[in-house]
Amino acid sequence: MSLGREVLQQAGRNPSQKTIDKYWTSQTTSLNFDDFCAILKKEKPTTKNELLEAFGKIDTEKAGYILHDELCKILTTRGDKMTWEEVTSITKQADFNCNGKLDYNKFCELYLTTSEQCCRAARARLESDPRLRQQHFGNQTGNFSEGMSKPSPRVSRKTDHKLPKGDSRTPSRPSSAQGSKASTSTSVTVGASSSRNTKLIIEPDTMKEWQCAQSKGCFYLEEDGEIISHKYRLQLPQRSAVCITIKPYNIPQAEEQMFGWRGELGAGVYWLLPFTTGCRLRKVKTQIAGEAKLLCRDEDGELALTEEFRAALLDVFETIDLDGNGLLSLEEYNFFELRTSGEKCDQEAWAVCKENFEMKKNELTRQGFLDLNLMEANDRDGDPWDLWVTLLSLGYNKALEMTEACPFVVGICAERCKPRIKAISLEAGGSQLSRAVCRSVLNKGEAKVLQGSENIFIYTYRSGSRITSVIENKSENKVIIHVNNEQSKNCLNNRGLTVFAVEVAPKSMMVSQHVMALNEQEEWIYSCVHSLVCKTSQCQGWEQPD
Repeated sequence: MSLGREVLQQAGRNPSQKTIDKYWTSQTTSLNFDDFCAILKKEKPTTKNELLEAFGKIDTEKAGYILHDELCKILTTRGDKMTWEEVTSITKQADFNCNGKLDYNKFCELYLTTSEQCCRAARARLESDPRLRQQHFGNQTGNFSEGMSKPSPRVSRKTDHKLPKGDSRTPSRPSSAQGSKASTSTSVTVGASSSRNTKLIIEPDTMKEWQCAQSKGCFYLEEDGEIISHKYRLQLPQRSAVCITIKPYNIPQAEEQMFGWRGELGAGVYWLLPFTTGCRLRKVKTQIAGEAKLLCRDEDGELALTEEFRAALLDVFETIDLDGNGLLSLEEYNFFELRTSGEKCDQEAWAVCKENFEMKKNELTRQGFLDLNLMEANDRDGDPWDLWVTLLSLGYNKALEMTEACPFVVGICAERCKPRIKAISLEAGGSQLSRAVCRSVLNKGEAKVLQGSENIFIYTYRSGSRITSVIENKSENKVIIHVNNEQSKNCLNNRGLTVFAVEVAPKSMMVSQHVMALNEQEEWIYSCVHSLVCKTSQCQGWEQPD
């Protein structure tokens, strides 16, 4: 684990223990090069603005410095606690004026300079030794500063490798696959989508007579790339034919998309776990040149919301108004609070809101919601920092565009009874959702045995506009599977890498990847090679060069 931290630090990251624990669990025995690249993509280097914002929260007087004693107290008692010795070693190096104060502007420059020097040293060492450039997984070259992996280079050699039966594509195999003892390839060609006709077959005309209920919700992208969403409880008073649909909400370019399921369910209570592949909902890499203005002064010099910010807040209101009645109940408002601050608003605080902001039937109105945000701005004397924290946590960027969230509507129609749906939590789908996706692919997908390894199966299933691949490991050993998509055309996957490796535990199954068209108006080709890299006895610790 300490080695993992050191490697990440050499790549310009400074992971906390919480971050390390997220990737290195009690079940983790190794992290290979592709895992390392994936971590770098999720854990972005700290920027100067982020550092200054953090120090600015401590330096409430905006003096530009922090007393060493005050800094020591904070760093040794909060968050990922440091020792007094560790803090002292920092303050000694950063006490530029020898006056017992930390000039945090200079410290930020020192930190970033040191980080860049570490990256340059690592790259120089990599370039000077050809052996270090040759990695075990896909022969990838590591670009440490960016955390991206490059496609594996071609190796000139003659190979007589036959494709699986039924695959008519010309063999074109990367070197990593050619050198593997066990591998299999899958190829699917999908025609261009000329129109978005999303009228589902599951919605017959007779459904007009069915009783329906619906709730809004949202997919949110976490800092580590994980996707969380509202989870629901569905209650059916009696056995009935049921139609369940989900579609994007308030997203013009995706309004017509809809997915659904139809079947019969007995009376009882069910969990509904919304699912999205994550192919398109990914962390945004491009930086926004300008920053939208959130606050302004009116004619009387009073603080006011800008029209742009007001419009964004009204969109937020529509998203968190789960029942769509134009008002926010305490329950709905608390989903908003948990997402933006991590804390709930209790009945006493809600009573204070009732006294200060417009309410109807004990629910917050749109105007009340706007006034509440304006009050927060006034409490900080016009500093928009807290407002930006709220917006960023809801998936907005600094241009007030929703880029890292996707609102949706879940609809339930039942033939013989009135269904009830209620949002229960806001979290990741977890193992329940993962098992459900895997079972669906195993039941409906095409199965191939990994050639040369009779206990490993690759399942591929095309569902509408996506392809999902699942790996099932029936052996007694943990295995590492190398996945190569270099021959795919016009595709993007949920992992964001063309070549990567996945670890599959004994007697288990996992999603290898979800793949969609980059441009749906053009033909796309999914061409993937799965190769066995090693078993448990061969995979100990971080992959090291010979």
